[in-house]
Amino acid sequence: MKNTLLLESITGEEISANLKPLDNIRGYEVRPGFYEVNGASALPGGVNFTLASHNATSCELVLFHRKSFRPFVSIPFPEHYRIGNVFSMIVFGLKIDEFEYAYCLDGPYDPEKGLIFDKSKYILDPYAKAVTGQSEWGVHRIYEPDCLYKSRVVRNNFDWGNCKQPLIPIKDNIIYELHVRGFTKDASSGASHPGTFAGLMEKIPYLKELGINAVELMPIFEFDEMAGCREVDGRMLLDYWGYNPVCFFAPNTGYTAQLEYNQEGLELKTLIRALNENGIEVILDVVFNHTAEGNEQGPFFSFKGLDNNIYYMLTPDGYYYNFSGCGNTLNCNHPIVRQLILDCLRYWVINYRVDGFRFDLASILGRNEDAAPMSNPPLLESLAYDPILGSVDLIAEAWDAGGLYQVGSFPSWNRWSEWNGKYRDDMRSFLKGDDGYAAAAAQRIIGSPDLYPPEKRGSNASVNFLTCHDGFTLYDLYSYNSKHNEANGWNNTDGADDNRSWNCGQEGPSDSEEIRQLRFRMIKNACAVLMCSRGTPMFLAGDEFGNTQFGNNNSYCQDNEISWLDWTLAEENKEIHDFFRYMISFRREHGVIRDNTAPCSLGFPSMSIHSLKPWDDNFDWNSKMVGVMFAGIYPSGRDDILYIGINTFWNPLTVELPELSPDKYWIPAVDTSRGTAAVITREEILDENVYIMGPRSVLVCLVKDRA
Repeated sequence: MKNTLLLESITGEEISANLKPLDNIRGYEVRPGFYEVNGASALPGGVNFTLASHNATSCELVLFHRKSFRPFVSIPFPEHYRIGNVFSMIVFGLKIDEFEYAYCLDGPYDPEKGLIFDKSKYILDPYAKAVTGQSEWGVHRIYEPDCLYKSRVVRNNFDWGNCKQPLIPIKDNIIYELHVRGFTKDASSGASHPGTFAGLMEKIPYLKELGINAVELMPIFEFDEMAGCREVDGRMLLDYWGYNPVCFFAPNTGYTAQLEYNQEGLELKTLIRALNENGIEVILDVVFNHTAEGNEQGPFFSFKGLDNNIYYMLTPDGYYYNFSGCGNTLNCNHPIVRQLILDCLRYWVINYRVDGFRFDLASILGRNEDAAPMSNPPLLESLAYDPILGSVDLIAEAWDAGGLYQVGSFPSWNRWSEWNGKYRDDMRSFLKGDDGYAAAAAQRIIGSPDLYPPEKRGSNASVNFLTCHDGFTLYDLYSYNSKHNEANGWNNTDGADDNRSWNCGQEGPSDSEEIRQLRFRMIKNACAVLMCSRGTPMFLAGDEFGNTQFGNNNSYCQDNEISWLDWTLAEENKEIHDFFRYMISFRREHGVIRDNTAPCSLGFPSMSIHSLKPWDDNFDWNSKMVGVMFAGIYPSGRDDILYIGINTFWNPLTVELPELSPDKYWIPAVDTSRGTAAVITREEILDENVYIMGPRSVLVCLVKDRA
């Protein structure tokens, strides 16, 4: 993507002197445009329009008055305005706040070859910076069948001032995954602008106080939440999550508190600047594996009418491959699609100062045009080495809906990180007491070197998580044995069945104080282990105060209290919130958890695995206790040695910690079996290096120097 600032730097005098109209088409003065600048760009005195299509035989620019679905003019690109496969034209006299636009393309129609051009359809600019008609959330748009979406030209004049990005190494991040609307939509949030970017900005003090330094925003590319809406039991269900992108370059205007005609992105940029100024990075959850056009029965508004057989993976007879589970699959490693994705990511980094990207179903990005997995996918390699993307986090969801599972084997070039799905699965199983997971749990806590050898992947490969948007919340993980998705309208057939959850003795809400305390302890156990594991921790917004989705583990369509955070729980479950805040702070204070340092004065290895006895890392099928010690020394000369022990047995266990030199001793810092007193504030010396761990509890100990 050529920088559109090239155009914005041209003055009106230069337009007048050097870019004079050469033709008049249907009453509009025009001339050939800037072929290297994709999309529509405002110029002094006019607008530059550039569109590429490999197979189109002709193209027309279609202009609409705002909110109209019938054009007031259609301007064909003259044949000599085309260079190669690129149409480009400057139209003089246009004011960007007076029109919306689309394209009509003609070309061959041969469905078996994937060619389905239809000149009667209005096609959305794939490089559009704003999509019209999407600003009011949950409102059925008025549109014509042949005109589903239109584009708008955006002024790119946001002043970033001297704002600097935090540039936090990913190993030092605490990633907090959230849905922009659901985070503040409930009245309990107290936000003045609930469910919007502005509402999220109001919560920055809360995020700082919790210790969050990276937010991962679920999809904020433009999507149509009303596509496929339906009513179930009197409740309207929408495409709430937003994993059906309409346009990759346009922000979702339904998330803004104010209308932003021709200023789309202003509120989002303001949010990102405010987060960065408060030391919080912004990671976008991006969906390049499919689009909202769906399969053969899906809508026709973008790539289908542009170059269907290039942008989508097609079977030999012209049907759509569906490795996304959403009807189509983007042909990511075709050179044209690859360039589009790179242009898009560069645009968000340059113009929105985004700090990272999480790639949904990223294994699709490594498939060839014939759908086969590639050993060195050119798209993934180009993103890994691109200079503009050089400091952003690249995080892969290393699987897809076609059965490709690449956790631990995703092509990385020592640059890509991965959502560690095996951390989630193994740790969930071990923490609830399943047999046979002790050895695997130990590996997950020390950074999963069996998946990510440090000599090849460094310390930035594993993003550890127990919960995310897709599945149970942390509270529900210990409140439900099985999913309860009846409200989704599919007879509870949707959503994952492999949840590795435990209801602690009663399904769903319970009046039993014993069950309540057990659930709180299990949540604290999960938090303590996550924060004391090598790798980048991530958790779902609301987990820190016991938010519930009432057993729904697939709330993709629930724009209501099932998905919205209930902020009253932050006070009601303050015990959990305060524990999260402490453990986040604890992780920040102890760098030996996050990475190797110089060897400590006692000569301990940087990480070591233990069982009931120190230095014994032999686990059998029935082992229910795992210990891990992190050790190192800082440049100041201060040792940092800590031990985390996890007892998943339903009875107490006596644990022996590694022996120290006479001038040092162990103290417990955290013991989740102590309930509200899980954080130990008074020093307790373990003279015999022995500790009796309570049932289903986590112990964290530190080494101190004797006076």
